[in-house]
Amino acid sequence: MEIEQKQAQVIEHFVKQASSLQGSSLVGLIVQVTSHSSLFAFSEILAVPSVLELQGTDYAVYIDLLRLFAHGTWSDYKSNASLLPPLTPDQITKLKQLTVLSLAEINKVLSYDQLLEQLDLSNVRELEDFLINECMYAGIVKGKLDHLRRSFEVQFAAGRDLRPGQLGNIIQTLDDWLNTTDNVLLTIEEKIKWADKKCALNTIHQKQKAVKDKVEEVKKSLFNRGGRDFQALDDVLFGETAGLMDYEEDRTRTKRLAYTEKVANILRSAGRVDPFDSLFQLNHGEEIKRFRVLLLKGGAIARKLAHRHFEA
Repeated sequence: MEIEQKQAQVIEHFVKQASSLQGSSLVGLIVQVTSHSSLFAFSEILAVPSVLELQGTDYAVYIDLLRLFAHGTWSDYKSNASLLPPLTPDQITKLKQLTVLSLAEINKVLSYDQLLEQLDLSNVRELEDFLINECMYAGIVKGKLDHLRRSFEVQFAAGRDLRPGQLGNIIQTLDDWLNTTDNVLLTIEEKIKWADKKCALNTIHQKQKAVKDKVEEVKKSLFNRGGRDFQALDDVLFGETAGLMDYEEDRTRTKRLAYTEKVANILRSAGRVDPFDSLFQLNHGEEIKRFRVLLLKGGAIARKLAHRHFEA
């Protein structure tokens, strides 16, 4: 960001100068532009009408030189050196700096062998000095030099001017990126909904389990505290003692029924009305009385046991 702000001021200065010059007077300006230590973008200067008018004149090679610095590399210059003006040492350094930026656009890890070839340097020491002093100190790149692996890992690189036709590719790349991010957002939203649903189900399950555990705990507590008392009540009402009570009652009832039948026979022989219904009601009433007695006995026992249970 700092280098871009500095460049903006330099570009504005040179654009104003180029707009006020014509013909051969622009040659010196182009040499100055391509040698400036803080300038790495040239499209705005190339777009100045007076500079474009150099095309087709004796000074057309200088507009070609300016295009080379805008889009080309050191290898491009060596391939077309016979068609271009000779370069000053500052211009050579500038073009090699721009070459590093072009390589960094393609790969983020640049091998020393590739850099030595593209920059036309003779050894690793010279290469590392160039990367440190002319590139990193200048602020156009940031990265790490790996002497053992013989590579330069690029972390940041300043951008160069867009080449003709490159803008369409950039727009397409941005459109693809936008579509990808939209799909990622949809996937994330679906995952969030799924996670919320699972969380809700898990919460319900935990609550149900907590209630079930509490019920079991209460059951165990009641059984431990009152199990013996309720067992005693069960034994009294339905156990062996209850069976003996029922047996004695049955014997008494049998004798009573035999006596009742004798009375009924005597009444029939005397010509009286058949007393069956009244005797049946009498017997039925006795059973009701017996059942009530049993209920009263059981209720008294139950009240005593319940009182003992709640006092505990």
